Amino acid sequence: MNIGLTGGIATGKSTVSSLLVARGALLIDADQIAREIMLPGHPILSQVAEHFGQAILQEDGSLNRKALGNIIFTNPEERKVLESITHPAIRRIIRERMVDYEAQYPNKLVVADIPLLYESGSAYEDFFDEIMVVYIPRELQLERLMKRDGINEEQAENRLRAQQDIEWKKERADIVIDNRFGPEETEQQIEQFWRRKGLG
Repeated sequence: MNIGLTGGIATGKSTVSSLLVARGALLIDADQIAREIMLPGHPILSQVAEHFGQAILQEDGSLNRKALGNIIFTNPEERKVLESITHPAIRRIIRERMVDYEAQYPNKLVVADIPLLYESGSAYEDFFDEIMVVYIPRELQLERLMKRDGINEEQAENRLRAQQDIEWKKERADIVIDNRFGPEETEQQIEQFWRRKGLG
C-alpha cells in the first residue's frame, strides 16, 4: 500500500512522516529529491541557472536558496517557470522509487511526503491509494511559520499564498491528521490509522 502525505507549510508533515517511519513505513521525501536535483553538476540546476541567471548560484556552484526564494516568492510567474523545470524531474524520481520499494517490500507502507501534492494537480493524485493531509488551522500555520523561519507576517503570508489553502486540502483528503493539539494526540491518530489499515 502507498499513501501521499501532504499538508501546508509549517503544519507538521515531518513529525507525521517520522511517526510513520518509526512504525516501519518507507519514506520518499520530495523535498530531499528537490535538494538532490539542485546539487552542483545536476542538469536540473543548470537549467534553473540558465533561466534565473548566475546570481542564484554561490561561488562554489551550489544553489543560493535565499536569492532564488526572493525571486519566486514575490513573482508567481517566475515560480511557475521554476516548477515547470523541477516538478517533472521530481515526479519521475518519486515514481521510480515507489515502484522499487513496492517491488522489494510488498508488505510495507510506502509514504511519499510531497508538500505541493495538490498544487501539482492530477499528476500526483493518481499515484496513490490514499492521500493523508496534516492539518492545522491557517492562523496557527501563520504563527508557526513566522516562529520557525524567523520571518515577519508579510513574508509568511507570501509563502502561504504560494500554496493551496489548508482548509481546501483538508476537504479533499482521504485521511486527515489534526496536528494542532500536541504530539501525543497526533501520535494517537497515527496509531489509529496504522491499526485501521492492518499494518501492525
